[in-house]
Amino acid sequence: MAVAVSIEKLQKNYGDVQALKDISFTVPQGEIFGLLGPNGAGKTTTIRCLCTLTKPDQGKIEVGGVSAVNNPREARRRLGYIAQEVAIDKMLTGKELLELQAALYHIPKARSKQRIPQLIETLGLQEYADKKAGTYSGGMRKRLDLAAGLLHQPEVLVLDEPTVGLDIESRMVLWDFLRQLKAAGTTVLITSHYLEEIDALADRLAIIDKGVVIAEGTPSELKDKVGGDRVTLRIREFTPKEEATQAKSLLESLGFVKTVIVNPSRGNALNLIVQGENNVLSKIEQALSVVELPTFSLSQSRPSLDDVYLAATGQTILDAEMAAAGTRDLKKEKKLQMK
Repeated sequence: MAVAVSIEKLQKNYGDVQALKDISFTVPQGEIFGLLGPNGAGKTTTIRCLCTLTKPDQGKIEVGGVSAVNNPREARRRLGYIAQEVAIDKMLTGKELLELQAALYHIPKARSKQRIPQLIETLGLQEYADKKAGTYSGGMRKRLDLAAGLLHQPEVLVLDEPTVGLDIESRMVLWDFLRQLKAAGTTVLITSHYLEEIDALADRLAIIDKGVVIAEGTPSELKDKVGGDRVTLRIREFTPKEEATQAKSLLESLGFVKTVIVNPSRGNALNLIVQGENNVLSKIEQALSVVELPTFSLSQSRPSLDDVYLAATGQTILDAEMAAAGTRDLKKEKKLQMK
């Protein structure tokens, strides 16, 4: 199968911050490919390098066989880019904005007169096309932004966190439209930190953490690699560290327990991967009762993409985002103190 996007050993530094350490992945033509990871993992920087908005320090990027580093203009012709933040002129109508965008793309007027009404109808903008964009809801603005990115009929559509801030109905509309694009042969590359979004849409995905690809494959392949089921255990609502450590040591001695991770940010809850055993929950509860440890809550489920991330990094995506947010807040405090 032809390759739509190829990224190899991508690196990017911002001063002392190494945003991208080693990013490599390929996207076959006609596929929805997801980049999953917490905020600050390097997803947006990767996308900005791909779309020629940021020049990488090292690495290769190709779009349909064209180097985005050596031939950025030709690469841009093949790309449609929808940024996380919608930036539109609120004084223009939706139709006027699309006409302006068509002119910036140097699309012939005869073609744009056909293309614009087509996109307006496809994205359900008929009722709003002649209204000022400033009156649009968040979901309608995202649809207008999507129409603008598709005007020149790109081979590859790139979306950076496309459903952040959208209501459930708007998210479903966008998901359905992306599936239609794929069915029509457009390659879609989407970044998100929403697990269910990537799980629902992506044919394949890469999970990024701290500027490195830590896993790549189909959602099913990555879940299967985790091996076994997930068990979530709380000794108490807020478990003391000593009891969590004791429980971890005990559970690791059970032959069917593959992995045990203590989650301090969630009251020292324990996350387990279990394999090849029946009646797992009752056996865990029985083992804990022998050493007089109570069971506040205990549940078992099939692996999710969050379990894939947890197994690879020792923390969930939410925990990684919280840690990153704390680091950013600490840096702000230090800057304020210096002032």
